[in-house]
Amino acid sequence: MSQAFLDRMKGSFRGMLHWTDLDALWAAVRAKPDGWYISMVGEEPVLQTMTVEALNDFLLEIDALLRREHDCSHCGIVYADDMDDPTLIKIHDPGSVGSSCSSTPVPPRWMLSRLPPSLIEDTAPVPGNRRRWWQKLFGVRK
Repeated sequence: MSQAFLDRMKGSFRGMLHWTDLDALWAAVRAKPDGWYISMVGEEPVLQTMTVEALNDFLLEIDALLRREHDCSHCGIVYADDMDDPTLIKIHDPGSVGSSCSSTPVPPRWMLSRLPPSLIEDTAPVPGNRRRWWQKLFGVRK
């Protein structure tokens, strides 16, 4: 278990309010593509970094999913510790973002990190379509 990862999860983050902010964040990730881990909340994390190709595939797929399923004029469901040089990115599932009035925050569904990730428990069941989407992208990595 990476305590550094868990501590970093509790740090400060900036939300990507506009879709152009998200585009700039993806550009920053692509500018330094080596050394990224990907994890999905509720799933045992893979403790090897992604290949540049796998990272690019994930960014293309997650961007398409977010824009398709988060039918809003703004983004607002992706958060990064640093927009220009990110080391941890939290991506919320557009299908289960919760409510700002909720006393129990909804954890992100996916995380990109430069630190080896730890398992983040989530008591809510992962929808089957998300699990299949994840396995389609990374099933060979499990």
